[in-house]
Amino acid sequence: MQRITSKENKLIKKISKFNTKKYRDLQDEFIVEGIKMVKEAILENAKIKNIVISEDFNSDISNLENYDLAMVPQKIFSLISNVSTPQGILAVAEKQTKNKINFDDDIVLVLDDVQDPGNVGTILRIADSIGLKQIIVSNKTADCYNPKVIRSTMGAIFRVQIIESEDLKQTLEELKSHDFKTVVTTPSTQKNIYDINYIKKAIIVGNEANGVSQDIMDISDEKVKIPMPGKAESLNVSVATGIVLYEYVRQKR
Repeated sequence: MQRITSKENKLIKKISKFNTKKYRDLQDEFIVEGIKMVKEAILENAKIKNIVISEDFNSDISNLENYDLAMVPQKIFSLISNVSTPQGILAVAEKQTKNKINFDDDIVLVLDDVQDPGNVGTILRIADSIGLKQIIVSNKTADCYNPKVIRSTMGAIFRVQIIESEDLKQTLEELKSHDFKTVVTTPSTQKNIYDINYIKKAIIVGNEANGVSQDIMDISDEKVKIPMPGKAESLNVSVATGIVLYEYVRQKR
């Protein structure tokens, strides 16, 4: 185990840069912080490059010695931590982004410019809860490797493949060529989520403020809404996504 006492150390300076998406993309790596998240990374055999612990770290995580492990003073750990109350452990892991879609799945979830990191992380967690192994995100969706997203996934980031689309319209056309129908969620329709089947569907959820973009809406095969007999006019995008995905689960069962 390496002991680091200076904030000018090469590894410490590197970890400090992971706050920016540009650096995460450049390195093709991201930060995992906290006891649960590091345990999940180890359990799911994530490609861990480094693990850093604080001198006051005390946990029963086993096999840490199998990794490139460094110990730092609490003061230095606080400098590289992304949380207000650090648990004293973080890891540098390789991204799991891929470019190829698995067209064998029943459904594919697509995020069209979802902006809030908490929403993106929660949606990944919901996708994981129903067994989805992949999710497509537009290039204006919040970075799935943002520290807040990572925390919100509660480990799902290691089980759900992220497919980043530079041209979402083109990606959806590719899905259509493999017999998928595109489904958008919008209040501007009479059909609701219980009126369709969920076999070979690409389910598209949109931006918190504007919903699914118009150019994507124009090429969609089906439009559905969530019935809302109460007075609320809208739902949080992650809540809405959960409702739609669990209708898929209900039908499948």
